[in-house]
Amino acid sequence: MLNLPEQLWSRCLSVIKDNISEASYNTWFSPIVASQYENNIFVLQVPSQFFVEYIEEKYIDLLKMTLYRVVGLGTRLEYRVMIDQSNGKGTQIPSTGEHAKPKPTTNQQAYISPYHKPQLPDIDPQLNYAHNFNNLIEGKSNKLARTAGTSIANEPGKTIFNPLFVYGQSGVGKTHLANAIGIMTKQLNPEKRVLYVSSNTFQIQYTDAVRNNTANDFLNFYQTIDVLIVDDIQEFAGKTGTQNTFFHIFNHLHQTGKQLILTSDRSPVVMVGLEQRLLTRFKWGLSAEIEKPDFELRKAILQNKIYRDGLEIPENVVNFIAEHVVDNVRDLEGTLVSLMAHSTLANIPIDLELTNKVVSRIVAITHKINTVESIRDKVCEYFSLSVDAISTKSRKREVVQARQIAMYLSKQLTKNSLSSIGMAIGQRDHATVLHACKIVNDLMDIDKNFRSSVKEIENILKH
Repeated sequence: MLNLPEQLWSRCLSVIKDNISEASYNTWFSPIVASQYENNIFVLQVPSQFFVEYIEEKYIDLLKMTLYRVVGLGTRLEYRVMIDQSNGKGTQIPSTGEHAKPKPTTNQQAYISPYHKPQLPDIDPQLNYAHNFNNLIEGKSNKLARTAGTSIANEPGKTIFNPLFVYGQSGVGKTHLANAIGIMTKQLNPEKRVLYVSSNTFQIQYTDAVRNNTANDFLNFYQTIDVLIVDDIQEFAGKTGTQNTFFHIFNHLHQTGKQLILTSDRSPVVMVGLEQRLLTRFKWGLSAEIEKPDFELRKAILQNKIYRDGLEIPENVVNFIAEHVVDNVRDLEGTLVSLMAHSTLANIPIDLELTNKVVSRIVAITHKINTVESIRDKVCEYFSLSVDAISTKSRKREVVQARQIAMYLSKQLTKNSLSSIGMAIGQRDHATVLHACKIVNDLMDIDKNFRSSVKEIENILKH
């Protein structure tokens, strides 16, 4: 059973949890333990001196208000910092927030220092919260950029990745990564002013500022940003005024330890239409390319979306999409959406036949060239039989049926003569092949399961 300090602290944590991000809560408040409550002094046990300093700087107002609300007005806060975990040895220090600040009397004039920096109002970071690190699947093609992004989010402006210049062709996940960095930064550093802006929006804002004679206000606003994310920076090409203004913003933010994240469809090395002084600065930090996703990453992306959307899609369909939709992530996700729409509207199951139709409208599919041998091998694999099994004179039903299907599909999918088909599949004559084709046709007319198996093998062979 919880003692009184633990009960009170548990109630405090419920209030605090509702007022800060989950990441901040887990990092800074979950490790804290209520140690003691006597003589109106509430003692919190923290892992290190750094915890005390960080909480006093970032969360003391929230912490004090919560203690007053839960424990009572006049509650004094102290910290117990562990020095030696093995013997429980620690040191106890009071909160700096306990020192009362003198209140100015009504006849005193409030003095405002000319160096006082006014509190800036919060801004909308313009982030797309659907594009976060939880659904940005890591693979070989994006590992460097993704790793750098998480490092930046933890310590914006303090890593060697400043600026972070992410480039790659359309649809590989540059915008997703840029938003994910911004979202994680706000979660871990809620006081930071984060702003995502497309190059097109930046240009429109700049043009309006010049037209309305507010260019200085425009410049001053952007110089207050802690983490500036500019998407599709290549669109500044040829825009001299925009480039000049961005150059000054870049310089100010970089020199004051603020973070810049830029995306482009090409490397700074091959960019044209941008001033050399800008291109030089783009290469100061890390230039990371996001390449086309490989097969394993494409499959992981599909499986993640299927899981998130609660869909049920056969694995052979997933493999087919991952094998043929290779250029970018947008096409992968678009294929799934289109597949679901076709299945729902036509009230037909999602299988390889439907998938082939949908995918062929999105990408060009190169169909395989089948041989009698490859058809024979695929049929054996489907029925878990060895190639030797259907080459024998065995009269077992499953062996005979597999042999007949192999002959039937060879006639359908190749231009080989009946004699050559018979020779490749058990050294039979052309009459045996004709008989097998008739048997398969008849069974497909009357046996739904048999027809389904033959069609499935046929689809596998075609794709």
